[in-house]
Amino acid sequence: MRALELKIPPPVVALLVAAAMWGIATATSRFEISAAVRDSATIVIALVGVGFAVAGVLAIRRARTTISPLKPEAASSLVTSGVYRFTRNPMYLGLSLALLAWAIFLCSAWAFLGPIAFILYIGRFQIVPEERALSTLFGPAFADYRSNVRRWL
Repeated sequence: MRALELKIPPPVVALLVAAAMWGIATATSRFEISAAVRDSATIVIALVGVGFAVAGVLAIRRARTTISPLKPEAASSLVTSGVYRFTRNPMYLGLSLALLAWAIFLCSAWAFLGPIAFILYIGRFQIVPEERALSTLFGPAFADYRSNVRRWL
């Protein structure tokens, strides 16, 4: 399974999952929900997701370290400030929330499998190898950070 580690950029994974969710939603029955509730929930959850993702990008940029999810070994510093005080993966959390918002918008119970699949895939093929690299690079500092800040929230 290591062959899939760090191979597909997470935004591409999210887009593929979003497309699959749309396909599932068009092929299955949808649940009824008022447009106002659906749209409000979609917008709020998507904005929170975008907020987490943008905050993560800004913190990485401020630290002047790599943002490349495919080369975590190129990290020049361990970012623990800003949004990284609350979650170790704000950008992945943001993508997950965007997929959750998409599932709500699609009004398909089956579409909710998308964010779950994304979280499972990213956890195994992106976060685990990233954490392995960060542990090698930053040793005790990363171990301390990892013990104090949750992976997601």
